[in-house]
Amino acid sequence: MSEFDYQHLDDLIHSRIRLAVMALLIAVDEADFVFIKEKVNATDGNLSVHLKKLEDAGYITVKKEFINRKPKTMYSLTKTGRKAFEAYLDQLEKMIKK
Repeated sequence: MSEFDYQHLDDLIHSRIRLAVMALLIAVDEADFVFIKEKVNATDGNLSVHLKKLEDAGYITVKKEFINRKPKTMYSLTKTGRKAFEAYLDQLEKMIKK
């Protein structure tokens, strides 16, 4: 096994927007859509697509609620997501240290 083999990187996380979302969520535990959008600097539509991919993979959970009659969508990492992100970082570290 080669430490530089790109196939060992998680393709789902290796997208710029999804990587930024995962890094943000590991740092803050939970965030709403607007906060993520502002921090990641993505459009609503583009961010929605990437969040859906992370949700479908089981990497994040989505909680929708209404606060003062306004919808609020909260996102957080799952245990699976946290584990996948840590494995991704470990693989990057192996590649860099070689």
